[in-house]
Amino acid sequence: MNADSRIVDPTRLEGPPGEIRFLFLPQSDLFATRAGRLRRLSADHPMGGYLAFLAHLAEAQQETLERFPTPPHPGPEGKALCSGPGRPLPAALSSSRDPAWREGLAMILRRMEEVALPSQAQETVAGLLLATDTELEELADRVLAGELADLAPHKLPFVAAALQVYWVRKAADLVEREVVRQPETCICPVCGLSPVAGIVHGKGAEHGLRYLCCSLCAAQWHMERIKCSNCTSSSGIDYYILEGSNGAVKAESCDGCGCYLKLFYLEKESGMEAMADDLASIALDMLMADEGKVRVGLNLLLHPGGS
Repeated sequence: MNADSRIVDPTRLEGPPGEIRFLFLPQSDLFATRAGRLRRLSADHPMGGYLAFLAHLAEAQQETLERFPTPPHPGPEGKALCSGPGRPLPAALSSSRDPAWREGLAMILRRMEEVALPSQAQETVAGLLLATDTELEELADRVLAGELADLAPHKLPFVAAALQVYWVRKAADLVEREVVRQPETCICPVCGLSPVAGIVHGKGAEHGLRYLCCSLCAAQWHMERIKCSNCTSSSGIDYYILEGSNGAVKAESCDGCGCYLKLFYLEKESGMEAMADDLASIALDMLMADEGKVRVGLNLLLHPGGS
């Protein structure tokens, strides 16, 4: 692994904030795009079996998203639970979660029953379909809070997949002007969760700009480059890459807080997708752990203790 430490004024890399698009809301074909990327990545990959399983899960998410009812916009009580000033939706960690997400979970599980799954996954699907509303809500609370130590790893991707569909549906119904530009925000301005990774765009008006990608609602929001996505420090920033890689995937590490976030450079590989490529580059996470660094946010589709 190579480390490349630089101290650069990030404002020299980008134009004035008012000229930069702040937010990209999720697209209607998000999960279909993710499924295709996961399927391509699964070929000849050490985690190929799991990536292929997640490709099936993403296809189930896409089908569910297309059938999912429009969640109601929050009323006065719901707005009081929003994740911060200028954020249009109740925070993911609030108690204001519509039970419709459980309907989405049932749709996903029934679709996955049609897939040739390993026996443990089949048992998990059957068990979740029989779970009570209270049990499912408790699972959702733990997933969103990142309290996964006592959560069975094989339950996580199914519950997380349903929560993603629910939140992507809510986020996709917004318009960008409803989301107030947040200066140096390290959490999602839509739902309040941490990013799974960052994307450095490779073309168009956003060429060279860094956007953080939400692990839940898939919104992407602008944050200046060479700045820690946890503490916003712009000093002591190091970049790590795997030996022999093309530099399309890097870990941006902060000496100050000891955290890191992976960045995907679309100029070097245009087909990358944040959730899928984060999973496929788990070797970089292992090496960053050896360096004593801690991830900024979780990938909700992979239990930190194993799949």
